[in-house]
Amino acid sequence: MQGSNIPLAERVRPQTLDEFIGQEHLVGQGKVLEQMVHSHKGHSIIFWGPPGVGKTTLAQIIAHSLDMPFFTLSAIDSGVKDVRAVIEMARKSGHALLFIDEIHRFNKAQQDSLLGAVEKGIITLIGATTENPSFEVIGALLSRCQVYVLKPLTEEHLMALVNQAIQKDQWLAEQHIEIKEWEALLQLSGGDARRLLNLVELVTASLPEGDKVFTNEVVQDIVQKKMALYDKSGEQHYDIISAFIKSMRGSDPNAAVYWLARMIEGGEDPKFIARRMLILASEDIGNANPNALLLATSCFQAVEMIGYPECSLILSQTAIYLASSAKSNSATVAIGMARSLVNKTGDLPVPLSIRNAPTGLMKKMDYGKGYKYAHDFEGNFASLEFLPDEVIGTKLYEPGSNASEARLRDYLKNCWKEKYNY
Repeated sequence: MQGSNIPLAERVRPQTLDEFIGQEHLVGQGKVLEQMVHSHKGHSIIFWGPPGVGKTTLAQIIAHSLDMPFFTLSAIDSGVKDVRAVIEMARKSGHALLFIDEIHRFNKAQQDSLLGAVEKGIITLIGATTENPSFEVIGALLSRCQVYVLKPLTEEHLMALVNQAIQKDQWLAEQHIEIKEWEALLQLSGGDARRLLNLVELVTASLPEGDKVFTNEVVQDIVQKKMALYDKSGEQHYDIISAFIKSMRGSDPNAAVYWLARMIEGGEDPKFIARRMLILASEDIGNANPNALLLATSCFQAVEMIGYPECSLILSQTAIYLASSAKSNSATVAIGMARSLVNKTGDLPVPLSIRNAPTGLMKKMDYGKGYKYAHDFEGNFASLEFLPDEVIGTKLYEPGSNASEARLRDYLKNCWKEKYNY
């Protein structure tokens, strides 16, 4: 019931796949996790997906179906000693399932300590991560786990979760809730089911007795007044990284360093911060300043090597540089347009002149015929058609309005004259 220390999201956590909402590609009839649960045969797994989409819940459902001792560790506050203690308990019982939340925060030594127990079958491991496990989980451990990608929840999923909670939770069912408008709830949740349910509980508890009507204005007003409640449980994690990125994109190094400090003081994973700066260096700066990507890459490597507290200086230097750099999203727009064109036009044939011709037969079929080697021509440029016939002349890259890309524009205009209208 409300007023206890157990949040709504935990009170209504599904116990079976029948109650689980979302991830139909994994839990639907005949899908891999549904088969695992009903066959009572498990294997080591890494769940990769955004926060609040069911990773922990699925781990608990699987553990219950396998009927074996179940241990949980959080990579934020667990070390090698904790891992070894669980392995020893698993060894005594013969076998156990270990769920590690945020496994990407385990360092190499901590992951290595798991490896032997997983190899010998003492531990069936389920790890959960919001980060790409190819980068964050050591190869030897990753090779012994099946990676399952969890998808973001749709609006329909999120609304179904709330309606299910209203029916399932005794306290909530007694509150006479009417949700007239969903937009604010869904937007503030960020697609995180746990956060959405806790928002519902917060708003419900804050409304006066009687019929409790949710509108966008009511939800926004209550959440803004109570937002401090979310700091303690880390609910602002994604809001703050968003503020950090938007500050750098908006060329405000002062705000960027402020939000960086908020993350550092909150114990944020420095690799998470560095990785987001790597993305921004291409997405929002790109060829306006190619050095931005080089510095961001060096920053990520340095963070991996030295960690906190010293890496705070490197993160600060990089954030200030990126915020103070000229901006361009031309590369982002170009690949977006190109992918859209590919999806629209399908697999168009490669022009014969630029096809590879490694065999005599291919040469007889005119593969490579008419190709001009750029370096054989003045200025290292030869006018040639590189796009399929159906999309000839399509302009996908538009240089940004900055000094660096102005030079690129001049070069391309000199090469292609009026063809692409540079």
